Amino acid sequence: MAHTIRDIAQALGAEAEGELDLAVRGAAEPQAAGPDDLALAMDPRYAEGIARGRARAAVVWPGADWRAMGLKAAIFAPRGRLAMAGLTRLMDPGPEIAPGVHPMAVVDPSAVIGAGAAIAPFVVIGRDVRIGPGARIASHVSIAEGARIGAGALILQGARIGARVSIGERFICQPGAVIGADGFSFVTPEKSGVEEIRETLGSRAEIKGQSWTRIHSLGAVTIGDDVEIGANVCIDRGTIRDTVIGSGTKVDNLVHIGHNVQVGRDCLLCGQVGIAGSARIGDRVVLAGQCGVNDNIFVGDDVIAGGGTKIFTNAPAGRVLLGYPAVKMETHVEIQKALRRLPRLAARVAALERPLPEGE
Repeated sequence: MAHTIRDIAQALGAEAEGELDLAVRGAAEPQAAGPDDLALAMDPRYAEGIARGRARAAVVWPGADWRAMGLKAAIFAPRGRLAMAGLTRLMDPGPEIAPGVHPMAVVDPSAVIGAGAAIAPFVVIGRDVRIGPGARIASHVSIAEGARIGAGALILQGARIGARVSIGERFICQPGAVIGADGFSFVTPEKSGVEEIRETLGSRAEIKGQSWTRIHSLGAVTIGDDVEIGANVCIDRGTIRDTVIGSGTKVDNLVHIGHNVQVGRDCLLCGQVGIAGSARIGDRVVLAGQCGVNDNIFVGDDVIAGGGTKIFTNAPAGRVLLGYPAVKMETHVEIQKALRRLPRLAARVAALERPLPEGE
């Protein structure tokens, strides 16, 4: 689909100059852009790339001399990544899912499908499911009994929505996600070695052979509005109460959220984050890739944790964390500086411990 520079600028709420009726069909990096592409050059660093490409129009930084770059039109973006959000939304055609319920979908007679919904082939929808208006369900998705899916949802190929899961409006779920699997919860008839170690922090009494008894998951998962779930994410159902994901939260690929976890609003959980059971995450928390959160602790509002951080104890609101175990970011930097000095310090200590020659 073609878009004029005028239409794109209006959609972005941005200023534009030049031939505003010029039409483009896609977006590209400056050096790879063709005549029908909108070059993305929101920083002066990309100016040289425009000369190497063939774009006639570009998104540029405020004050850019776009005519000198040989362009016929320009859109000015004070905040480049924000412009990218609007531009990609405008140009993304989305998945092709035919309107209505495909004849090869299996829908229980008790399920209610909202107006304008699109259900692809090989979808399985269970008893008493409610699908909101305008929802789009791609192929090979399964939605178990009693689930509720809000209006405008997009659930992509192979996702699994468990029993009694409740999801708000404008939900986006990438392929392969599993929402509402049983939690990982087991107990031994007598106190286990794990329980003992948690109390003693290392020492163990007599070691006994014991088997694990399963604790079933009676809760479900509740997800708010405007939540996005990445590919192959796993969100476990609660043991008694629901696992909860707050409105506006975005969850990256391969994240695992354990049973009973409570995640607040507008959080950002990046790839391979793991949150153990019954942890509570406040609002607007950012956990970078491979962060881990211990069970039964609280991470306060507006906490930011850098990549690979392992949070074992409660984290106060607004704290910036890094490291294993997590400490304040500035403390972690000082620790790393000290670690780099250890070899020199060890050499100095060894020199001081060297026995003096006889007679000295």
